[in-house]
Amino acid sequence: MRKNFVTQVLQNGIRKALRNPKYRWAAVVAALFYFISPLDIVPDAIPILGLIDDGVIASFLVAEVSQIVMEQLKNRKKQGYAVDTTSVNNVIDVEAVTVN
Repeated sequence: MRKNFVTQVLQNGIRKALRNPKYRWAAVVAALFYFISPLDIVPDAIPILGLIDDGVIASFLVAEVSQIVMEQLKNRKKQGYAVDTTSVNNVIDVEAVTVN
């Protein structure tokens, strides 16, 4: 039970730190540097584990960059700038049917 509490506190602290724009950009730059750097937490020579750490960093990087872009688009929309949302609003909902 104590381990779960410590993990939860650590996750909440990281989440709050990443909401600060200065730290968010530092985390994005650090993730990019991690991909360029030849040093790894788990070397890629270890078959599966070597790719998992890269995948975790890549998913973090994509999530943070997409969240930054979405926030920028929302801010532009609030300020009255024209934002092209036609690709977002033109969604077709299709029901899947099995074909025999």
